[in-house]
Amino acid sequence: MDRTTPKLSDVARMAGVSEATASRALSDSQLVREKTRLRVAHAAELLGYVAHGAARALASRRSGTIGAVIPTLNNAIFATSVNALQQFLAQASYSLFLASHEYDPKTELELTRRLIERGVDALVFVGTDHDPALFAMLDKFRVPYVLTWAIDREQRHPCIGFDNRAAAIEVARHLLDLGHRRFAMICGIGEHNDRVRERVAGVRDALRSHGLQLQEHDLIEKPYSFAAGDEAMREFMRRPQRPTAVICANDVHAIGAHFACAALGVEIPREVSITGFDDMEISSLLRPPLTTMRVPKAELGCAAAAYLLERLKGGEAPLPAALQLQWIQRGTTAPPPR
Repeated sequence: MDRTTPKLSDVARMAGVSEATASRALSDSQLVREKTRLRVAHAAELLGYVAHGAARALASRRSGTIGAVIPTLNNAIFATSVNALQQFLAQASYSLFLASHEYDPKTELELTRRLIERGVDALVFVGTDHDPALFAMLDKFRVPYVLTWAIDREQRHPCIGFDNRAAAIEVARHLLDLGHRRFAMICGIGEHNDRVRERVAGVRDALRSHGLQLQEHDLIEKPYSFAAGDEAMREFMRRPQRPTAVICANDVHAIGAHFACAALGVEIPREVSITGFDDMEISSLLRPPLTTMRVPKAELGCAAAAYLLERLKGGEAPLPAALQLQWIQRGTTAPPPR
């Protein structure tokens, strides 16, 4: 760490306690009075102090651990990439610490702080939408990191991912080329989720190029679950003028929409076309199987691990080009009904 980084002694001095007391207070020890604990915590916050675990590690200042802070453990799309990340790191004798913040920037910031306290050597994040304080913390403690599942158009941060907007444009164009003109879309919550916002923007761009618009009532944001996709699709199917194509920004919602059509007796793709995004394993087992955009999830995890390991060796660690997605044409899309 650099010499300007605040030390435990600085915190103790500001709080008017000994270093031992400051240490116990910051570790939430029951041996410290609540008033003292709060005073020490306030001093640590004012000074920007983080108990950097790597400083307590071996002389190499390496802990042999890397942290991954992902949006959620409830969405299976992250499982493959995290598994590939973990396996790649294990081959280099590194362990993976995993945490999820449920799309809450404050929680993500706190989890990152805790991982730095435990001395992780590097960190992996998802997307480009983060609290600026996160990057300030990473820079202050000189922790290498990489953002995944997206690209940074302004090239401010190291990213390994793909162009979500371009991929969504490709999805919408496929349906437009089939002749669809009445569209609806189901997606995750756009707040604090740049991937969702980029995919929605891509669909809007594609429709606009054909003189069409995705009206606000034609876009439903839902948490990630099959039930949420089912619920949104039922809402679309209750309307007097149904959409002929429903674009889902992820396979989870697309599968839920598929279930809804089966329950309602709506024939896919004769009455409505459905597309997904991710290509989960179950997507090919549906009847009809889901047309979707395949994300190279394992490749993404391996690339993130390789980049960080090279950074930790002190190498240049060039970033790979944007990953290429693959359009998987299956059985849930066809020309609209006459």
